[in-house]
Amino acid sequence: MASPSTAFLALAIALLCAATTANARFTAMQWTPAHATFYGDETAAETMGGACGYGNLYATGYGTDTAALSTTLFKDGYGCGTCYQIRCTGSPWCYSGSPVITVTATNLCPPNWAQDSNNGGWCNPPRTHFDLSKPAFMRMAQWRAGIVPVMYRRVPCVRRGGLRFALQGNPYWLLAYVMNVGGAGDVVEMWVRSGGAGAWTRMSHNWGAAYQAFAQLGGRALSFKVTSYTTRQTIVATNVAPANWCLGLTYQARVNFS
Repeated sequence: MASPSTAFLALAIALLCAATTANARFTAMQWTPAHATFYGDETAAETMGGACGYGNLYATGYGTDTAALSTTLFKDGYGCGTCYQIRCTGSPWCYSGSPVITVTATNLCPPNWAQDSNNGGWCNPPRTHFDLSKPAFMRMAQWRAGIVPVMYRRVPCVRRGGLRFALQGNPYWLLAYVMNVGGAGDVVEMWVRSGGAGAWTRMSHNWGAAYQAFAQLGGRALSFKVTSYTTRQTIVATNVAPANWCLGLTYQARVNFS
């Protein structure tokens, strides 16, 4: 039988671990080598939409500071919303001083198996690669380069306001796109609750930043519980959408990851 002091110590450690998990903060990672290209033109029109499902990137707050990630970083959509600092290095095409840009992952750069990984198949696994919007690329290197070596690191996503939920679907199926995610920027699990009390309904990952629930949830306010992929921190966004919520609209919470 454990002594009182041993039991107290075990309880203290458990509480400390629980508090650390609940309040996990994402911090910048180390610089790592990779390569970067760009797609589209100076308008960044081709970057709108994308595999993460963020739609019009101007309307959803991401603008042109975006990147399509290779499969290794995209992680079947769990890499959506993550933020990176990138700087061009070791190329005559890099701008003087190696300026640092910050981008958000909004799209997938798919493999091109018809091309060698070192000659056109830049996004083939296991390569770590960033296909930037042209405006973002042009802030660190001359666009004529086509491809440049870079150093990159994951950084916390700094967002204004709370999480946003863009709702789609039908009366029997709710599809929610999670946007404006702070902290690590990513999501791994999500639950929805209809009304102010009752059980949470676990949502399954559809694709990109979208989660779905096959349930009739209309007529009552919606709350969401969201867990970060990287930190495993969970936050609850209560009564995000009012009882008269509508499909096709986006609702903003008062909470976000840090």
